[in-house]
Formats: sequence, C-alpha cells, structure tokens
Amino acid sequence: MGKIEDLKVINGEGYQLSVLDKVVAAARKNSVWPLPFATSCCGIEYMASMGSNYDLARFGMERMSFSPRQADLLIVAGTISKKLAPILKQVYEQMAEPKWVLSVGACASSGGIFDTYSVLQGIDRVIPVDVYVPGCPPRPEQIIDGIIKIHEMVKHEPMRRRYSDEYKSLLNKYDIEGNEK
Repeated sequence: MGKIEDLKVINGEGYQLSVLDKVVAAARKNSVWPLPFATSCCGIEYMASMGSNYDLARFGMERMSFSPRQADLLIVAGTISKKLAPILKQVYEQMAEPKWVLSVGACASSGGIFDTYSVLQGIDRVIPVDVYVPGCPPRPEQIIDGIIKIHEMVKHEPMRRRYSDEYKSLLNKYDIEGNEK
C-alpha cells in the first residue's frame, strides 16, 4: 500500500491513526484499472508492456478493464481519426470520477506524421490529457514511465480537486458535464 513513512501513521496500543487523504491516495495509486484504447502500432508497444519482460502487474495494473464504467485510467495509444473522436469522448464521459488519461505516442499526442484532414491532431482537442508519452512508437519503458507519472499524480492529488471550480471549468472547455456536488 505504499511506504508507512509516506502515510505518517501514529501507532498505539490497540489503535492506528493516519490522514484519510493519504490512505485513500495510496490505495488509489496501487489499484489503477486501465482501459486501453489502442488503434495502431502504439497499441502493440502497450501490449508488450503487459508482457513478462516489463510486467505492469507490479504496479497493480494486471486487470485490464474493457468497460469504461469500471476503469479509471484511459490509455489512448495510436492514431485517432476525426470520425473516431466522438467515440473517444463518449468513452471518457462514461468513466467514473476520478479518472486520468495517458496519451501514448506521437499520433495520439499531436497527430504524428499524419497531418491530414481525417486525423485528429491530438486527443487533447476532445478530452483533457494528464500525461503525454512521446515516441513513434514509444518503447514499453517509456509507456511504463508515463504510468509511473500517472501514479505520482494519483498519489498527490487532493480528494476534493475534482470538485473545484478550476476542474469544472476545464470540463466545460471540452464541453463535458462535470459532477454536480
């Protein structure tokens, strides 16, 4: 669950105290359920990162989720066409809060070498992105580095950030309805 030193635990006879935010953050960090949205060669590199050589299971991510309602990390890997963009946005909207997005490769991040009328020039035009992984295609080590960065974001994110005015305005910018709490 993370290092005990990070949680600032107070132990006594018959009790143990900690800060709830830190405990929840440590639990979230070590139980991220990814939803792969892979369309081309970056998806193959992502699949390699799940293999025995790189082993994403050590991060608590061995359970792939192919339902957006059961995932909290959307991994977009590969070329996204403009025709596919509304589907990507719908998948993002169906995910429960809190949710994070990892953009893998040059095509998902900026359209890559495909500067054409049919290719979306970066998924950040339709959904907010938390971490970008560069490369064409990126190596599995780079994808793992991006996942580690997501884990650090999850660990240090305040529980109430998702209800802030700043976050709601970000969702409004993308024309996505936020949680009304």
